[in-house]
Amino acid sequence: MQERKKEKMKEKIVILGSGESGVGAAILAQKQGADVFVSDFGTIKPTYKEELTARGIPFEEGKHTEDIILSATTIIKSPGIADKVAIVKKIKEKNIPIISEIEYGYLYSNATIIAITGTNGKTTTTSLTYHILEKAGLDVGLGGNIGTSFARQVADGDRAYFVLELSSFQLDNCIRFKPHIAILCNITEDHLDRYDYQFEKYIQSKFSITKNQTEQDYFIYCEDDAITIQHLIKANPHVQKIPFSYHKEIQNGAFVTNQEIIIQLNKNNFTMPISELSIQGIHNSYNSMAAAISAKLVGVRNEKIRESLEDFKNLEHRLEFVATIKGVDFINDSKATNVNSTWYALESMTKPTVLIAGGVDKGNDYTLIKELVNSRVKAIICLGKDNEKLHEAFASEVGYIVDTQSMEQAVQMAYNISEKGDVVLLSPCCASFDLFENYEDRGKQFKRNVINL
Repeated sequence: MQERKKEKMKEKIVILGSGESGVGAAILAQKQGADVFVSDFGTIKPTYKEELTARGIPFEEGKHTEDIILSATTIIKSPGIADKVAIVKKIKEKNIPIISEIEYGYLYSNATIIAITGTNGKTTTTSLTYHILEKAGLDVGLGGNIGTSFARQVADGDRAYFVLELSSFQLDNCIRFKPHIAILCNITEDHLDRYDYQFEKYIQSKFSITKNQTEQDYFIYCEDDAITIQHLIKANPHVQKIPFSYHKEIQNGAFVTNQEIIIQLNKNNFTMPISELSIQGIHNSYNSMAAAISAKLVGVRNEKIRESLEDFKNLEHRLEFVATIKGVDFINDSKATNVNSTWYALESMTKPTVLIAGGVDKGNDYTLIKELVNSRVKAIICLGKDNEKLHEAFASEVGYIVDTQSMEQAVQMAYNISEKGDVVLLSPCCASFDLFENYEDRGKQFKRNVINL
């Protein structure tokens, strides 16, 4: 593996943001001998504060001290901090390089990297890919937008492989980052508030995962995703492209026929009935194909891939079954923070559904799910501070739509109007920050209130 490390020099690194990403970057920077300072305009969680203090890494919270920040040689910015924030604008005016924690970790890792992005499915695909490689006995780490910080893991000891889930925000501040295998699950409108409400900018961000790849590297993408195919020219022209499809036969890639997944790569075939996958639904067939292709490309044997696809456990907050109470199933899909995710959830519902939805609207186009709502949803429980757009979109599609202001109220209301044989589905379409700390908090509150019924 080609050495990626930068020339040894005394760097002054300022890290904006003190979450898992920021603290992980701080630990790696300290290990590399840099002067490190962590700055967070909000409050730092006590566990991270204790860790920074124990390691002797200076930090501040509740402010950004400009003199310190603007004297840095490199800024590592949390993906949650937008470019329009005042301190970021000043950093750019001074032409101080801004990179992501992913980029920084990459500079000090010699691992073979499998990187996964996309609007939906990337967490499941990442977890499934990691599960296959780990089960095959490979020395592999899991990071990025999931689990432990990539930079922290590199600081603790490099791996032979890393499987990384990457958001567009993380990719935006990658300069030299080059995965050996890049997976793009799909592209639908999301996070447009961070891209000046220009879908084209968001699309470009997703395709940037390929920008440094060469003819020795691979780009795995969905042949059925119209936006991906329409913009495929944005992918690096040198990379080897491998598609997967549910609807058409693929010569070099993966496809479904007669309810079987078929993978054809260099005349080495893999087949498996869809019914044997541990996670069901068309969207999970896509996720399984993408993960299996990447595993085959790094030499995992067919038997291990098949075993892993059979015993993989679905993720918390992603179509997670919670309980059946008096004949009503409760399903937690709190991770559905955009309309397309909720489309996949509704598409997999086979019973009359009471949908709990709402939160911070990111420029959602609800017409994408109107047909599914009309055919599968009997009632909508709105959960958010401002539910006007949900009412406008669905008042004529369902027989019952009501506002609630807490998870306890939403769960109780859903339970009251549901009947034996129904499903209560939390699949919000929206971000969670109006009423909850994050989507995990939202999902845990849902599960707690369901159990308390």
